[in-house]
Amino acid sequence: MKPNVGGLDRNARIVLGIVLMVAGMVAPIGAAWQIVALVVGAVALLTATVHYCPANALLGINTCKIEEKK
Repeated sequence: MKPNVGGLDRNARIVLGIVLMVAGMVAPIGAAWQIVALVVGAVALLTATVHYCPANALLGINTCKIEEKK
């Protein structure tokens, strides 16, 4: 997998992931919305951690400046 998440995109995913995870645990919203917030937050954190997003790959988006060594 070639990295396609980096820079500002990665930082935004980390912040969004943390905010959604916290909101999913403490916000007074329905159980279904808490689960949605937790899952989306976890996916955002995971994609930021591994520097790869399948959705970005499908759309041809690459925000990572790291070049793959050949």
